[in-house]
Amino acid sequence: MFKKFNIFTKINLLIVAMLLPILLLYIYSNRVGTDVVENEISKSSKGQLLYFQSQLDANINRLSLFPNLLVEDPDVLRQQNEFLKSDILDLDAITVIKQIQYKLGILSNSTNWRNQLFVYSPSVKKVISTDPSATYQTYNETVLKSRLKPGWSVRKSTQENSQYDFHWYSVTPFSANNDPQKAKLIIEVQFSDDNIKDMLDEFKQGGGHDPFYYKKGYNPVYNRNGNGEIIHGLIQQLKKEKLPGSSQRVLEYQHKKFLVNAVKSENMSWFLVDYVPLEQIFEPINRSNYLFYLSMVVLLLMSSIAAYLLYNQVQVPINQFISGFRRLKNEDYSVRMEPKGTAEFGYLFQQFNMMAARLEELIERVYVEKLRIREAKLKQLQSQINPHFFYNCFSFISSMAKLNDTKAVVAMSQNLSKYYRYTTRQEKSLVPLEEEVQFVTNYLEIQKMRMKRLNYSIDLPSYMRKTKIPPLTLQPLVENAVIHGIEPVFEAGMIHVKGEQRDGYLILIVDDDGKGLGEKEIKELQKKLSQPMDEEMGCGLWNVHQRLSLHYGEDAGITIEPSPLGGLRVSIRWKP
Repeated sequence: MFKKFNIFTKINLLIVAMLLPILLLYIYSNRVGTDVVENEISKSSKGQLLYFQSQLDANINRLSLFPNLLVEDPDVLRQQNEFLKSDILDLDAITVIKQIQYKLGILSNSTNWRNQLFVYSPSVKKVISTDPSATYQTYNETVLKSRLKPGWSVRKSTQENSQYDFHWYSVTPFSANNDPQKAKLIIEVQFSDDNIKDMLDEFKQGGGHDPFYYKKGYNPVYNRNGNGEIIHGLIQQLKKEKLPGSSQRVLEYQHKKFLVNAVKSENMSWFLVDYVPLEQIFEPINRSNYLFYLSMVVLLLMSSIAAYLLYNQVQVPINQFISGFRRLKNEDYSVRMEPKGTAEFGYLFQQFNMMAARLEELIERVYVEKLRIREAKLKQLQSQINPHFFYNCFSFISSMAKLNDTKAVVAMSQNLSKYYRYTTRQEKSLVPLEEEVQFVTNYLEIQKMRMKRLNYSIDLPSYMRKTKIPPLTLQPLVENAVIHGIEPVFEAGMIHVKGEQRDGYLILIVDDDGKGLGEKEIKELQKKLSQPMDEEMGCGLWNVHQRLSLHYGEDAGITIEPSPLGGLRVSIRWKP
């Protein structure tokens, strides 16, 4: 199938076959590289989040240990007894409170997170805290009961620069966790979200992205320079999904895609979320892609220029050569091609023009010689009719003389003289059809003298009478009908000659009611008319068929078929 394409198409297919694998390989490698980069960035981001989360959990765990250290402290246990001595604080009670505040301050300052510690004594309804304003406050059991929850709890902060405060309560004994009245001691650890913001600020300055803390139902906690609009936009999409402990997904906000990683804090049940714009991740890859595609465009442009030069300098001249040779094949020897430039094809064009001119000259010579040969052959074929007809006529005269039929002999002799005068006057190769019909009428009259049962009719349209045909064309057909059709059959005796025009052809039809031929014999006889004449083939029909073919072309000639009269129908057709 590839052989059917021309050179230009093959070269273009070759260029495409060279560039396409490169493009597909690059697209595949680019996709693999993109996946690798995305996975590595995701792993790096997740690793940083896990590390950051571990630091935050470490600080929170450190704070959650403070109640365990204070619950067994002797001064903390002693302060309850001092409060019970009197409603008015004496020197011993004040000393105990100072010692507890001192220890609370030491614990609070043992971590770099800003925090507050509260010691509640449900039995004496007193509070001691690192916050001087909270110490000596009246104990509020209802408020405290509403805040007692296991684990870290969160509520809105009362400080100006903070959004939330996180609280941890430790109750002794543990069974009084839901009933402060039964508790001997309640210790509270509290820190604000400013500590988290400080860590987020430090994380961002250290090369991190823009992480934030998120929990469904609460506002996010993010660094002080965070993009709140993007964060809130991503949170609206995160609210629609159920986040596992650790997850990664791609979210779209304002027609921009973000790679989002989330890690859950087991201590606070908040999610640490980090987002990175995908365009930032793929910027180097996109730049590389742009350079590659630009080089591909340049390469395609150069290939197109090369293909155009190939088409203009090679394919067009080749097509001209093909067109020229086709015209030569169709016997148009006047074709000439205009040389372009001085390149190789210009030389070939000149040689082609010289060859075409030489062929045209040779063809003209051959054509002239062919006409001469054709004319000589026509004269030769026509001359073959005369002896054949004379032979039949003299045979008839001889027969009539033996029968002492002098009238037939005289009539035949007169008709022979007319025939001789008709043939000797034929200097041209064509005669009017009406003269040929008159000649056939004389012949039929002679045959009618010989066979009384012979009848004939001639139906010739007026528009055909002036038509010219080769002489002795119709007579052999009529003679063949008489000799081979009617004469062998005693009951036969009708010959009908008519003319008509059909599909641009003129047709002369000779019907008889004589012996006729079978279908197989008709096919064999029709076939022999186009072959060289052999000894079995009669001269008359073959001669007429050959002369018509030479005069009017291969479409002209004799057609043989069964006659409606019962014998044989022989037709001649030609296009004037």
